[in-house]
Amino acid sequence: MTLPNRDQVLSASAGWVAVLLNVLPGLGAGYLYQRRWKAYWITSALAIAWFGAGAVLGQGATADPGSQSQLVGLIGLLLLAAITAVESGVAVKRVRNAG
Repeated sequence: MTLPNRDQVLSASAGWVAVLLNVLPGLGAGYLYQRRWKAYWITSALAIAWFGAGAVLGQGATADPGSQSQLVGLIGLLLLAAITAVESGVAVKRVRNAG
């Protein structure tokens, strides 16, 4: 018995589940479902970089973080979740249409 290749695993996954998992918990959980490790680690690195940039830029701020900086952080993470959700859905469609 042979193991399925990357495209077979991806085409067998439900696209809507991958999209939902990338939106709700965010941070690339849909990539874990699709077994797309490279995309997951890239998403994780981008999220860590976003948190790190917020921490570095917030060092000179007052003790009470402004709602504007919190909003920028939230928008960035929501944007990352939206981009990964769309990409995971498109990847499933692309593999299904190719095969």
